[in-house]
Amino acid sequence: MKIGLRICVNTLQGALEGVPNLLRLFDEYQVQASFFFAMGPDRSGQLFGRSALQPWQSHLKFSSRLYGTLLLPPHISRRASEVMRSAAAAGHETGLLGYDRAAWVSKAAFADETWTQQQMMLAVEAYESVFLKRPQAFAAPGWQLNPHLLGLEQKLGFDYTSDVRGKTAFYPVLQGVESNCPQLPTTLPTLSDLMLRGGDVTAENAHEYLYSESQYILPNGHIYSLDAEMEGIRYFSLIEKLIVMWKGYDEGLTTLGKLSVKLDRTSLGRHQVGWSDEETKVFHVATQALQV
Repeated sequence: MKIGLRICVNTLQGALEGVPNLLRLFDEYQVQASFFFAMGPDRSGQLFGRSALQPWQSHLKFSSRLYGTLLLPPHISRRASEVMRSAAAAGHETGLLGYDRAAWVSKAAFADETWTQQQMMLAVEAYESVFLKRPQAFAAPGWQLNPHLLGLEQKLGFDYTSDVRGKTAFYPVLQGVESNCPQLPTTLPTLSDLMLRGGDVTAENAHEYLYSESQYILPNGHIYSLDAEMEGIRYFSLIEKLIVMWKGYDEGLTTLGKLSVKLDRTSLGRHQVGWSDEETKVFHVATQALQV
């Protein structure tokens, strides 16, 4: 079984602290991963108190929790461009996690085409200014999307996207809009999910639970989504334990891009995109639904 690593870099602190930590870890264990960067202003303060939308907020520095409210929001791709390029230089895949994350997770599900296109073009332009090339992959912040996004993703020529939760790669359909850009869904619960749920799974044993869940065979392998602000900083030891365990798999750890190139795109199913709180138990995320 292959495990694709989908790393969300949501904030400036995640970029400047979490990413270097993860790069050192991946270098030590010779692992490649996919880093998805929020490219625009860090307005983390606007989501303060909304832990469902920002479950790692208690791990941010006090100043970071004020960005966009009492403190001016720093522009992530301008302040962290060297770190972003270092991820690519180390052989990792880089992609987009949108532009203004706080705005996206609050508005995207009900946004109109104009707003969606504006956010996407700002993100693409910022990415190009850092990497001097067009992005080839997109991951929707908070698994929030709308039908306008599906059309834009195809027009922008992404190799694949990772906007939803699910079990297999598929072509998405939402409110009558179809896209021929494959979705590679997050298949495993996130650490944030597990922390929000509570119960018997804790930060001390979450790696065992996730390893057990990853042993269920899926057609295209598993995808684990982690946050630079969670596993990259406070729960760094947890991701190291998982990497050691997953490295024992025959096919090991890889990027989403490498999972994508192995897809037989002529045989991918077309599925509706629905909304579910099954994993988070707190808020709704876009989820792979019935095949059409």
